[in-house]
Amino acid sequence: MSTNRTTRRGARLALAAAITLAAALTAPPSQAAPARDGRPSPGAPGLGDPLFPLDGNGGYRVDRYYLDFDWQAPKTPFEAATTIRATSTQALSRFNLDFAGNTLHAVTVDGAKAGASREGDELTVTPKSPIRKGSSFTVKVTYTADPAQTRHRDDAIEDYGWIPTPDGTVVYPQPNGARMIFPSDDHPSRRAPVTFRISTPADRTAVANGKLVSRVEVPGGRVRWTYDSEQPLSTQLVQLAVGKFRLVESEGPGGLPLRDVVPEALVEPTAEYRKLTPGHLAWLEERLGPYPFHRYGVLVGDTDLGVALETQTLSLVPKADLLGTKVDAERNLVHELTHQWFGNSVALESWSDLWVSEGHARFYERLYSEAHGGDSLEAAMKTAYAAHDQWRKDFGAPAEPTEPNLFKRMRYDGSALVLYALRERVGDATFQKIERAWVSGFQGRTASTRDFIDLASQVAGEDLEGFLRPWLYGAKTPPMPGHPDWVVDPVT
Repeated sequence: MSTNRTTRRGARLALAAAITLAAALTAPPSQAAPARDGRPSPGAPGLGDPLFPLDGNGGYRVDRYYLDFDWQAPKTPFEAATTIRATSTQALSRFNLDFAGNTLHAVTVDGAKAGASREGDELTVTPKSPIRKGSSFTVKVTYTADPAQTRHRDDAIEDYGWIPTPDGTVVYPQPNGARMIFPSDDHPSRRAPVTFRISTPADRTAVANGKLVSRVEVPGGRVRWTYDSEQPLSTQLVQLAVGKFRLVESEGPGGLPLRDVVPEALVEPTAEYRKLTPGHLAWLEERLGPYPFHRYGVLVGDTDLGVALETQTLSLVPKADLLGTKVDAERNLVHELTHQWFGNSVALESWSDLWVSEGHARFYERLYSEAHGGDSLEAAMKTAYAAHDQWRKDFGAPAEPTEPNLFKRMRYDGSALVLYALRERVGDATFQKIERAWVSGFQGRTASTRDFIDLASQVAGEDLEGFLRPWLYGAKTPPMPGHPDWVVDPVT
């Protein structure tokens, strides 16, 4: 996700308070862990993430989502169904799904009516019969979706959930807004492929992550669009949009299929900058290795929300980003494209690892911009260095965020500064080896800050924990290697 706006400051929480909150909200041991004797027991209602303890669920693994949406018109409720094929990881007496808002109709497990209760964002499902450990099972949830449902954060995210456009809708699921779209296992470490089946009026086009499988006319003058994500993705990276779009197809390096999704009136005004994508791909592949998915494209958002988002294989970029200067447009385009390697292909193990994703996206965004008419990377990093102690106080250290400050400056330029410091410490050649080893070694997997420190040490041939931990967790900003003249501003 990227934004060049100055965001509002939210209330600060100490890390200790966040950990205490996590402990308070996480289910007690009798509910959070399977029974030791193998008897059916409830799946945990959350994964205990330090920032969002009730996000995600325990006791099962999602194998695939099937989303059936009968979309009608902007801001108009419509009938929906989510079918989840899953495998139990313990004997389950009941389990949870993350599901917010929307009007629940019915829940079935393997075709039989199941008990269902809701509290906050938790939907608790009690099957007619317990589910044995290691069993495959299918959950179907029918509901009326509310495509006007949004939430707000006082950081770079701003509004998220369903975001209406003049003739349709787009979705902003980051950080945990997917639950407003469909019931799910809503945590970035939980990945599964998705099949989208979206019916629309004949004058609208539906798009989603991955490949268009079919477009079929159905009764009532409507069209059903089916997409397959092709590869697993985190729920925060789901995209589905409806509107009066034109699909603009082209090719990237090596014949990579490119598909831009553009509102009709914005096709020509945005064409100049959208055509830069093949060059951006080639530039990043030189540094990071092959693009990790089967296709890519840009969804131009006809919205006033000034936030771009790295939804997998189809980055959402607001129209304003493509109607301004070339330097600003390329910064956001390269930022979201970089996320396809960092955050998408290599997913976050916890929200505290967001610095890896956003720091890399900002680092390569600025590195590219420096060579294409933008500001100096060194100058930007020197400015970030000066503010780093203040950001540590206000927003938490790079790998130690608090929930209200998750998407603040520290996770962007503040985290790019950690990577800049690492490059200064080990040299550019070793740094590039670390980067390639990260995206290739963890491709299609989740990874943590601990994993990054370990891999960097392994590639560099020296223990870098003593160097990286103060940068990632310390209350004070360490000296910048090679720049003894850089000074941190006093904290106010």
